Order: sequence, then structure tokens, then C-alpha cells
Amino acid sequence: MSKQSCELCIHPGGDVVYRDDNYRIVLVDDDHYPGFCRVIWNAHVREMTDLSTAERAILIAAVWQVEEAVREVMRPDKVNVASLGNVTPHLHWHVIPRYEDDAHFPNPIWGEIRRTPASADLTKRRALVPKLRDAILARFEGSLL
Repeated sequence: MSKQSCELCIHPGGDVVYRDDNYRIVLVDDDHYPGFCRVIWNAHVREMTDLSTAERAILIAAVWQVEEAVREVMRPDKVNVASLGNVTPHLHWHVIPRYEDDAHFPNPIWGEIRRTPASADLTKRRALVPKLRDAILARFEGSLL
């Protein structure tokens, strides 16, 4: 896949919360998973090993900072962190808050839906997303990452 046809080179990949020269952090609009974030490397590369050692450290430190913000604000039962890229071969990490009552738990979110989450629970989780945005910004504005 060329840079000209890469979805993450053409589009931001979500609602951009933070961006610097290396990566961007986005909130993914997913009805079942409020607080779903992606950390996307800006340059078109396919794998972590395409980055220098220093760049890898920068990216993975950003992923862990996003995970901390998700845990702090969303209070999930578990956080899934994944870098797949099978459909979009552009280096990015998913940071997904998971709950025992979510649509797929305990399976990956890309699998078969197991249940319909209570709308009241989803509404409460959606209400936390602006706080998550603020928590991410607080971690990254002025950061050396």
C-alpha cells in the first residue's frame, strides 16, 4: 500500500486530541467503546521495527501515557492495547477500555458480539470522554514525548 492510498496518511483516523511531529492521538467514534483511542505514527511506516530505537521509545511511551489516561478516567475492568495493521498497514496502536458488560467481553472487539450493553452504561461512559480528552492533553501538552 502506498502513502497515497493509505487511510491513515489521508485521514486523521479519528478525532485528533493531540498531535506533534512524530505521532497523533485520536479518539475513535465507536458506539460500543467510548474512550477508544489510537496512537498513530505520522510518517507512513508499517512496523515498529521500521522506526529507530529512539522513535520506538517515543511511540511506546505515548501509548502507555494514553493507557494511563484511559484507566484513570474511564475506569475500565481491562485495557486492550493492540497493534495489528492487517487492514491498514500504517503503524498505529489501539488503546481500548474494556468492561465485563461490553459487547464483546471477554473476546476481542473485532470478534462476534456477545451481548448488547445497557444503554445507561454506555451513556455514562460517553459522558467521560471529554474528561479523557482533558486528561490526555494534560499529559502531552508541554511533554517531551
